Amino acid sequence: MDAADFARSCGYTGDSPALFEAFEAIRSNGIAHARHDHIRRKAVIDELKPSQALFLAAIGPALSAEEAIEDAARFIACWRNMPRWRQERRLPDLIRAKQQRLLARFFRRYGYLLWVREGEKRIA
Repeated sequence: MDAADFARSCGYTGDSPALFEAFEAIRSNGIAHARHDHIRRKAVIDELKPSQALFLAAIGPALSAEEAIEDAARFIACWRNMPRWRQERRLPDLIRAKQQRLLARFFRRYGYLLWVREGEKRIA
């Protein structure tokens, strides 16, 4: 996809070369930012893979992945209904809730298999 196609998909109907360059810069920066975020999230998950105890400590005080997902969803919904000034003060809590939701979703889906494999490695 070139810059013009990207600009058109964003709703731009003009033909300004300067704006096409701006759209290209936005697209390439967005891709680089998304890659950086993916690598950061993967690093956090890789740290918790070796042990179920590490995962449970990361999602505490929740006792399971389902409970952690529910807690995170509840906080995110509550955060969206807060006044702007309160949202700004609670931004670190929102970041933590989103990370907790990401971890809980991943380990709810794949945690059992990872930890069974880890147990088999220890036995062998």
